[in-house]
Amino acid sequence: MLPWNRAPRTPRARRTLAALLLAVAAVATPTAAAAAATPTTSRGWNDYSCKPSAAHPRPVVLVHGTFGNSIDNWLVLAPYLVNRGYCVYSLDYGQLPGVPLFNGLGPIDKSAGQLAAFVDRVLASTGASKADVVGHSQGGMMPHYYLKFLGGAAKVNAMIGLAPDNHGTTLLGLTKLLPYFPGAEDLLNANTPGLADQVAGSPFITRLNAGGDTVPGVRYTVIATKYDEVVTPYRTQFLDGPNVRNVLLQDLCPVDLSEHVAIGTVDRIAYHEVVNALDPAHATPTTCASVVG
Repeated sequence: MLPWNRAPRTPRARRTLAALLLAVAAVATPTAAAAAATPTTSRGWNDYSCKPSAAHPRPVVLVHGTFGNSIDNWLVLAPYLVNRGYCVYSLDYGQLPGVPLFNGLGPIDKSAGQLAAFVDRVLASTGASKADVVGHSQGGMMPHYYLKFLGGAAKVNAMIGLAPDNHGTTLLGLTKLLPYFPGAEDLLNANTPGLADQVAGSPFITRLNAGGDTVPGVRYTVIATKYDEVVTPYRTQFLDGPNVRNVLLQDLCPVDLSEHVAIGTVDRIAYHEVVNALDPAHATPTTCASVVG
């Protein structure tokens, strides 16, 4: 994401950043593990006996966002795809020691390595030569490292991002407030490197986007909402390059009010666009009525 030069100075913004920093401190302590709930289990996906059909010849790998996990992020989208005949898989990545459930917090280059190993496992299980990847938030950005630097371009057909922070984020300008919190930046880097990597202009983001947004041979789709309050400005989610389709939900359904979390976890209009991106030869128009079905 390109830097946003205007940082909010309101008490609400400061309170929000303070709450984020408290969360960052908490996940590095044993109390976070003690307070975490027992994880649920997936139903209908992560079935390693699934074999892709002629209609849907590639497995779909779902990549959760920051503070997410392989189950909770996909309780709606995974069954939505399974019911349409796809073999669907999701992974956990970016775990911190002693912190269950809240993932995507480790260094993003290491998380991309976890994705690489997971895709290899899925391809070996299904017998497919390539997979399609669908990610939310960090999960829509992190795979680009895999595609660019870890050989993923040879193993991925389509990369679909739901509200991805492809060029980093300023969290509505809140990262501009870090100097007002002594030691906050050190806390962020030490406790949650996965968050620090996502700050606009970070060394990770700079390297990721050097030389262009895309790699040859992969089809890219970005699905964004103008109400995104996390990856801002929302248009910086979009990619430049060949084989790219950038989609704004409100161009398809003006009354769709989904924000950053909803677009990845419950929005069936966005999911209809995901299916169109997975199977463009059979794409159908996405409208407000796409929420049904």
